[in-house]
Amino acid sequence: MGPVNGARIRPKTGFPLLVRSVRGFPNLLQELTMADLAFVVTTIAVFALVALVAKGVTKL
Repeated sequence: MGPVNGARIRPKTGFPLLVRSVRGFPNLLQELTMADLAFVVTTIAVFALVALVAKGVTKL
């Protein structure tokens, strides 16, 4: 029995996909780390802003 619908079978290399893709893009891992850091900082800033707005509304 062959592959269903002509699906390709990828050989197992023992490396995760991210590690294999970083070889072609040496700065990819650093860029992904910076993107994660920017997301976390932005999320914290948004929640802090919402907390300040909520605190100001309760004083009214």
